Amino acid sequence: MEAVMDIKIIKTEKSRRPEVSLDNLPFGKVFTDHMLEVHYKDGQWQQPVIKPFQPITILPSNLTLHYGQSIFEGIKAYRTIDGDSYIFRPFDNFHRFNTSAARMMMPPLPEELFIEGMRRLVALDLNWIPQRPDHSLYIRPFMFATDETIGVKPSSTYSFMILLSPTGPYYAKPMRIFVEEKYSRAAPGGIGFAKAAGNYASSLLAFAEAQAKGYDQVLWTDAVEHKYVQEMGTMNVFFVIGNTAITPNLEGSILDGVTRSSVITLLQEQGLTVEERPLHINEIVAAYKAGTLREAFGTGTAATISPIKELAYDGLEMRMDTDKWTVSPEVKRRLDAIREGRSPDIYQWMFPIDA
Repeated sequence: MEAVMDIKIIKTEKSRRPEVSLDNLPFGKVFTDHMLEVHYKDGQWQQPVIKPFQPITILPSNLTLHYGQSIFEGIKAYRTIDGDSYIFRPFDNFHRFNTSAARMMMPPLPEELFIEGMRRLVALDLNWIPQRPDHSLYIRPFMFATDETIGVKPSSTYSFMILLSPTGPYYAKPMRIFVEEKYSRAAPGGIGFAKAAGNYASSLLAFAEAQAKGYDQVLWTDAVEHKYVQEMGTMNVFFVIGNTAITPNLEGSILDGVTRSSVITLLQEQGLTVEERPLHINEIVAAYKAGTLREAFGTGTAATISPIKELAYDGLEMRMDTDKWTVSPEVKRRLDAIREGRSPDIYQWMFPIDA
Protein backbone atom coordinates (compact mmCIF):
# COMPACT_ATOMS: atom_id res chain seq x y z
CA MET A 1 0.00 0.00 0.00
CA GLU A 2 1.99 2.98 -1.28
CA ALA A 3 0.07 5.64 0.64
CA VAL A 4 1.12 4.11 3.95
CA MET A 5 4.79 5.00 3.47
CA ASP A 6 3.82 8.52 2.42
CA ILE A 7 3.28 9.76 5.96
CA LYS A 8 2.62 13.46 6.20
CA ILE A 9 4.44 15.05 9.15
CA ILE A 10 3.37 18.34 10.71
CA LYS A 11 5.75 19.27 13.53
CA THR A 12 4.73 21.25 16.57
CA GLU A 13 5.92 24.85 16.65
CA LYS A 14 7.11 24.51 20.24
CA SER A 15 7.91 21.31 22.10
CA ARG A 16 6.50 20.90 25.61
CA ARG A 17 9.36 18.59 26.57
CA PRO A 18 11.51 21.26 28.34
CA GLU A 19 8.56 22.02 30.62
CA VAL A 20 7.90 18.38 31.59
CA SER A 21 9.85 16.50 34.25
CA LEU A 22 10.28 12.79 33.60
CA ASP A 23 10.63 12.13 37.34
CA ASN A 24 7.73 10.55 39.30
CA LEU A 25 5.60 10.12 36.19
CA PRO A 26 1.97 9.06 36.72
CA PHE A 27 0.77 6.45 34.25
CA GLY A 28 -1.21 7.75 31.29
CA LYS A 29 -1.44 11.41 32.24
CA VAL A 30 1.49 12.96 30.36
CA PHE A 31 1.57 12.86 26.55
CA THR A 32 4.24 13.78 24.03
CA ASP A 33 4.20 16.52 21.39
CA HIS A 34 2.79 14.49 18.49
CA MET A 35 0.25 11.82 17.55
CA LEU A 36 -0.53 9.76 14.47
CA GLU A 37 -3.95 9.79 12.84
CA VAL A 38 -5.34 8.02 9.77
CA HIS A 39 -8.89 7.44 8.56
CA TYR A 40 -10.59 4.50 6.86
CA LYS A 41 -13.28 5.18 4.29
CA ASP A 42 -14.48 3.81 0.95
CA GLY A 43 -12.92 0.47 1.85
CA GLN A 44 -9.35 1.66 2.25
CA TRP A 45 -6.99 3.46 4.60
CA GLN A 46 -6.20 7.05 3.66
CA GLN A 47 -2.91 8.92 4.06
CA PRO A 48 -1.60 8.87 7.64
CA VAL A 49 -0.62 12.12 9.32
CA ILE A 50 1.69 12.75 12.26
CA LYS A 51 0.69 16.06 13.80
CA PRO A 52 0.81 17.97 17.07
CA PHE A 53 -1.08 16.36 19.96
CA GLN A 54 -4.53 17.95 19.93
CA PRO A 55 -8.26 17.35 20.55
CA ILE A 56 -10.37 15.40 18.08
CA THR A 57 -13.91 16.36 17.05
CA ILE A 58 -16.81 13.91 16.87
CA LEU A 59 -20.57 14.30 16.70
CA PRO A 60 -22.89 13.02 19.46
CA SER A 61 -24.14 10.44 16.97
CA ASN A 62 -20.70 8.83 16.66
CA LEU A 63 -21.25 5.07 16.48
CA THR A 64 -18.56 4.21 19.03
CA LEU A 65 -20.23 6.29 21.74
CA HIS A 66 -23.38 4.19 21.45
CA TYR A 67 -22.18 0.67 20.58
CA GLY A 68 -18.55 0.49 21.70
CA GLN A 69 -16.75 -0.51 18.51
CA SER A 70 -13.29 0.33 19.85
CA ILE A 71 -10.02 -1.57 20.32
CA PHE A 72 -6.51 -0.67 21.47
CA GLU A 73 -3.01 -1.95 22.22
CA GLY A 74 -0.28 -1.21 24.76
CA ILE A 75 3.38 -1.21 23.70
CA LYS A 76 6.56 0.25 25.17
CA ALA A 77 9.73 1.87 23.83
CA TYR A 78 12.94 1.86 25.85
CA ARG A 79 16.28 3.62 25.80
CA THR A 80 19.30 1.38 26.36
CA ILE A 81 22.36 2.15 28.48
CA ASP A 82 24.13 3.10 25.24
CA GLY A 83 21.45 5.66 24.40
CA ASP A 84 19.86 3.66 21.56
CA SER A 85 16.07 3.39 21.43
CA TYR A 86 13.93 0.34 20.73
CA ILE A 87 10.27 -0.74 20.68
CA PHE A 88 9.56 -4.02 22.49
CA ARG A 89 7.93 -6.72 20.32
CA PRO A 90 5.69 -4.43 18.23
CA PHE A 91 4.93 -7.09 15.63
CA ASP A 92 3.28 -9.26 18.30
CA ASN A 93 1.04 -6.35 19.24
CA PHE A 94 0.29 -5.71 15.57
CA HIS A 95 -0.96 -9.28 15.09
CA ARG A 96 -3.02 -9.11 18.28
CA PHE A 97 -4.49 -5.77 17.19
CA ASN A 98 -5.75 -7.30 13.97
CA THR A 99 -7.11 -10.30 15.89
CA SER A 100 -9.13 -7.86 18.00
CA ALA A 101 -10.22 -5.98 14.87
CA ALA A 102 -11.52 -9.16 13.24
CA ARG A 103 -13.55 -10.08 16.33
CA MET A 104 -15.05 -6.57 16.54
CA MET A 105 -15.90 -6.42 12.81
CA MET A 106 -13.32 -3.72 12.07
CA PRO A 107 -10.92 -3.44 9.12
CA PRO A 108 -7.40 -4.85 9.51
CA LEU A 109 -4.42 -2.52 9.68
CA PRO A 110 -1.66 -3.02 7.08
CA GLU A 111 1.61 -3.94 8.78
CA GLU A 112 3.45 -0.95 7.30
CA LEU A 113 0.86 1.47 8.60
CA PHE A 114 0.98 0.08 12.13
CA ILE A 115 4.74 -0.50 12.43
CA GLU A 116 6.19 2.27 10.29
CA GLY A 117 3.68 4.84 11.53
CA MET A 118 4.61 3.95 15.11
CA ARG A 119 8.34 3.98 14.39
CA ARG A 120 8.25 7.42 12.78
CA LEU A 121 6.09 8.84 15.55
CA VAL A 122 8.43 7.56 18.27
CA ALA A 123 11.46 8.78 16.30
CA LEU A 124 9.96 12.26 16.19
CA ASP A 125 9.37 12.32 19.97
CA LEU A 126 12.51 10.40 20.88
CA ASN A 127 13.55 12.81 23.64
CA TRP A 128 10.43 11.84 25.62
CA ILE A 129 11.80 8.34 26.37
CA PRO A 130 13.04 8.33 29.99
CA GLN A 131 16.44 6.74 30.54
CA ARG A 132 16.07 5.37 34.05
CA PRO A 133 15.10 2.02 35.64
CA ASP A 134 11.46 0.91 35.31
CA HIS A 135 10.66 3.85 33.00
CA SER A 136 9.64 3.77 29.35
CA LEU A 137 7.59 5.42 26.64
CA TYR A 138 4.13 3.86 26.61
CA ILE A 139 2.65 3.56 23.10
CA ARG A 140 -1.14 3.47 22.70
CA PRO A 141 -2.46 2.51 19.23
CA PHE A 142 -6.26 2.47 19.06
CA MET A 143 -9.08 2.33 16.52
CA PHE A 144 -12.71 3.36 16.81
CA ALA A 145 -15.81 3.58 14.62
CA THR A 146 -16.61 6.99 13.13
CA ASP A 147 -19.94 6.57 11.32
CA GLU A 148 -22.29 9.38 12.39
CA THR A 149 -25.44 7.34 12.81
CA ILE A 150 -27.31 5.35 15.43
CA GLY A 151 -27.97 1.74 14.56
CA VAL A 152 -26.51 -1.61 15.62
CA LYS A 153 -24.21 -2.45 12.74
CA PRO A 154 -20.51 -2.33 11.91
CA SER A 155 -19.29 1.12 10.98
CA SER A 156 -18.16 1.82 7.43
CA THR A 157 -15.57 4.41 8.56
CA TYR A 158 -12.90 4.30 11.26
CA SER A 159 -10.08 6.30 12.79
CA PHE A 160 -6.75 4.77 13.82
CA MET A 161 -4.50 6.78 16.10
CA ILE A 162 -1.30 6.38 18.12
CA LEU A 163 -0.52 8.34 21.28
CA LEU A 164 2.74 8.34 23.27
CA SER A 165 3.06 8.73 27.04
CA PRO A 166 6.28 8.64 29.11
CA THR A 167 5.70 6.58 32.23
CA GLY A 168 7.26 5.18 35.38
CA PRO A 169 6.33 2.03 37.37
CA TYR A 170 2.63 1.08 37.16
CA TYR A 171 2.53 -0.65 40.55
CA ALA A 172 5.19 0.69 42.89
CA LYS A 173 4.78 -2.09 45.48
CA PRO A 174 3.56 -5.71 45.74
CA MET A 175 -0.19 -6.10 45.31
CA ARG A 176 -3.10 -7.28 47.43
CA ILE A 177 -5.50 -9.20 45.17
CA PHE A 178 -9.15 -10.16 45.67
CA VAL A 179 -10.39 -13.31 43.93
CA GLU A 180 -13.62 -12.31 42.18
CA GLU A 181 -16.47 -14.85 42.30
CA LYS A 182 -19.56 -12.69 41.75
CA TYR A 183 -18.90 -10.82 38.50
CA SER A 184 -17.59 -12.25 35.22
CA ARG A 185 -15.05 -10.70 32.90
CA ALA A 186 -15.50 -12.97 29.87
CA ALA A 187 -17.16 -16.20 28.77
CA PRO A 188 -16.36 -18.75 26.05
CA GLY A 189 -17.40 -17.38 22.68
CA GLY A 190 -17.20 -13.80 23.92
CA ILE A 191 -14.55 -11.12 23.40
CA GLY A 192 -12.23 -11.93 26.31
CA PHE A 193 -9.28 -12.53 23.97
CA ALA A 194 -9.76 -9.17 22.23
CA LYS A 195 -8.30 -5.96 23.58
CA ALA A 196 -11.65 -4.24 23.25
CA ALA A 197 -12.64 -1.19 25.26
CA GLY A 198 -15.81 -2.85 26.54
CA ASN A 199 -13.82 -5.56 28.33
CA TYR A 200 -12.30 -2.92 30.56
CA ALA A 201 -15.52 -0.98 31.12
CA SER A 202 -17.23 -4.13 32.41
CA SER A 203 -14.40 -4.72 34.92
CA LEU A 204 -14.72 -1.37 36.70
CA LEU A 205 -17.44 -2.27 39.22
CA ALA A 206 -15.61 -5.32 40.54
CA PHE A 207 -12.39 -3.33 40.69
CA ALA A 208 -14.06 -0.51 42.64
CA GLU A 209 -15.59 -2.93 45.13
CA ALA A 210 -12.21 -4.63 45.64
CA GLN A 211 -10.51 -1.27 46.18
CA ALA A 212 -13.13 -0.35 48.77
CA LYS A 213 -12.06 -3.47 50.68
CA GLY A 214 -8.41 -2.42 50.52
CA TYR A 215 -7.25 -4.49 47.55
CA ASP A 216 -5.29 -3.33 44.51
CA GLN A 217 -6.89 -5.50 41.84
CA VAL A 218 -9.17 -8.48 41.24
CA LEU A 219 -8.30 -11.92 39.96
CA TRP A 220 -11.09 -13.01 37.65
CA THR A 221 -12.48 -16.53 37.67
CA ASP A 222 -14.35 -18.37 34.92
CA ALA A 223 -17.92 -17.35 34.10
CA VAL A 224 -19.41 -20.84 34.55
CA GLU A 225 -18.19 -22.12 37.94
CA HIS A 226 -16.21 -19.12 39.27
CA LYS A 227 -13.49 -21.56 40.31
CA TYR A 228 -10.86 -21.48 37.55
CA VAL A 229 -8.62 -18.41 37.66
CA GLN A 230 -8.24 -16.42 34.46
CA GLU A 231 -6.45 -13.05 34.55
CA MET A 232 -6.33 -9.86 36.58
CA GLY A 233 -7.81 -6.51 35.61
CA THR A 234 -4.77 -5.33 33.69
CA MET A 235 -2.51 -8.40 33.65
CA ASN A 236 -2.07 -12.09 33.02
CA VAL A 237 -1.18 -14.11 36.11
CA PHE A 238 1.40 -16.76 37.08
CA PHE A 239 1.67 -19.05 40.11
CA VAL A 240 4.92 -20.82 40.99
CA ILE A 241 4.09 -24.09 42.76
CA GLY A 242 7.18 -26.14 43.57
CA ASN A 243 9.38 -25.99 40.48
CA THR A 244 6.49 -25.43 38.10
CA ALA A 245 5.14 -22.09 36.90
CA ILE A 246 1.46 -22.31 36.00
CA THR A 247 -0.51 -19.74 34.00
CA PRO A 248 -4.11 -20.17 32.79
CA ASN A 249 -4.36 -21.34 29.20
CA LEU A 250 -5.91 -18.88 26.78
CA GLU A 251 -8.99 -20.74 25.47
CA GLY A 252 -10.50 -17.61 23.92
CA SER A 253 -11.41 -15.91 27.22
CA ILE A 254 -7.99 -14.61 28.23
CA LEU A 255 -5.82 -11.98 26.55
CA ASP A 256 -2.76 -13.40 24.79
CA GLY A 257 -0.29 -11.14 26.58
CA VAL A 258 2.99 -10.20 24.91
CA THR A 259 4.69 -9.87 28.30
CA ARG A 260 3.11 -13.22 29.26
CA SER A 261 4.77 -14.84 26.25
CA SER A 262 8.14 -13.25 27.11
CA VAL A 263 7.90 -14.39 30.73
CA ILE A 264 7.16 -17.99 29.70
CA THR A 265 10.36 -17.98 27.64
CA LEU A 266 12.45 -16.53 30.48
CA LEU A 267 11.00 -18.91 33.07
CA GLN A 268 12.01 -21.83 30.88
CA GLU A 269 15.47 -20.27 30.60
CA GLN A 270 15.69 -20.52 34.39
CA GLY A 271 14.95 -24.24 34.26
CA LEU A 272 11.35 -24.12 35.47
CA THR A 273 8.61 -26.20 33.93
CA VAL A 274 5.88 -23.94 32.56
CA GLU A 275 2.33 -25.23 32.28
CA GLU A 276 -0.44 -23.40 30.41
CA ARG A 277 -3.60 -25.09 31.65
CA PRO A 278 -6.83 -24.62 33.58
CA LEU A 279 -5.97 -23.73 37.17
CA HIS A 280 -8.58 -24.28 39.89
CA ILE A 281 -8.52 -21.90 42.85
CA ASN A 282 -8.57 -24.90 45.21
CA GLU A 283 -5.23 -26.02 43.78
CA ILE A 284 -3.74 -22.65 44.72
CA VAL A 285 -5.25 -22.82 48.20
CA ALA A 286 -3.94 -26.36 48.71
CA ALA A 287 -0.44 -25.33 47.60
CA TYR A 288 -0.52 -22.34 49.96
CA LYS A 289 -1.54 -24.51 52.93
CA ALA A 290 1.10 -27.11 52.03
CA GLY A 291 3.82 -24.46 51.76
CA THR A 292 4.52 -25.18 48.08
CA LEU A 293 3.08 -21.93 46.68
CA ARG A 294 6.36 -20.11 46.18
CA GLU A 295 5.30 -17.03 44.22
CA ALA A 296 2.38 -15.34 42.46
CA PHE A 297 2.72 -12.42 40.09
CA GLY A 298 1.02 -10.52 37.29
CA THR A 299 2.47 -9.69 33.87
CA GLY A 300 1.48 -6.96 31.44
CA THR A 301 2.83 -4.19 29.22
CA ALA A 302 1.93 -1.42 31.65
CA ALA A 303 2.76 -3.31 34.83
CA THR A 304 5.59 -5.50 33.43
CA ILE A 305 5.99 -7.92 36.38
CA SER A 306 4.10 -7.19 39.59
CA PRO A 307 4.40 -9.45 42.64
CA ILE A 308 1.30 -10.48 44.57
CA LYS A 309 1.86 -10.36 48.33
CA GLU A 310 -1.68 -11.31 49.32
CA LEU A 311 -4.48 -13.27 47.68
CA ALA A 312 -7.91 -13.18 49.32
CA TYR A 313 -10.40 -15.98 48.62
CA ASP A 314 -13.48 -17.14 50.52
CA GLY A 315 -12.36 -15.63 53.83
CA LEU A 316 -8.79 -16.95 53.50
CA GLU A 317 -5.99 -14.39 53.22
CA MET A 318 -3.00 -16.03 51.56
CA ARG A 319 -0.03 -13.87 52.50
CA MET A 320 3.42 -14.26 50.94
CA ASP A 321 6.80 -12.78 51.81
CA THR A 322 7.87 -11.22 48.50
CA ASP A 323 11.30 -10.29 49.95
CA LYS A 324 12.29 -13.96 49.84
CA TRP A 325 11.27 -14.57 46.25
CA THR A 326 13.81 -15.59 43.61
CA VAL A 327 11.90 -16.64 40.48
CA SER A 328 9.97 -13.53 39.41
CA PRO A 329 12.74 -11.10 40.47
CA GLU A 330 15.12 -13.04 38.22
CA VAL A 331 12.62 -12.94 35.34
CA LYS A 332 12.31 -9.19 35.76
CA ARG A 333 16.08 -8.82 35.94
CA ARG A 334 16.53 -10.75 32.68
CA LEU A 335 13.73 -8.85 30.93
CA ASP A 336 15.08 -5.49 32.09
CA ALA A 337 18.59 -6.46 30.97
CA ILE A 338 17.35 -7.18 27.44
CA ARG A 339 15.31 -3.96 27.28
CA GLU A 340 18.17 -1.86 28.65
CA GLY A 341 20.78 -3.38 26.33
CA ARG A 342 22.77 -5.10 29.10
CA SER A 343 22.06 -8.59 27.73
CA PRO A 344 22.04 -9.83 24.13
CA ASP A 345 18.64 -9.74 22.42
CA ILE A 346 18.80 -13.37 21.34
CA TYR A 347 15.05 -13.57 20.73
CA GLN A 348 15.00 -10.41 18.56
CA TRP A 349 12.37 -8.78 20.73
CA MET A 350 13.78 -5.26 20.39
CA PHE A 351 12.81 -3.33 17.24
CA PRO A 352 15.24 -0.47 16.56
CA ILE A 353 13.61 2.91 16.07
CA ASP A 354 16.29 3.84 13.54
CA ALA A 355 15.46 0.73 11.45
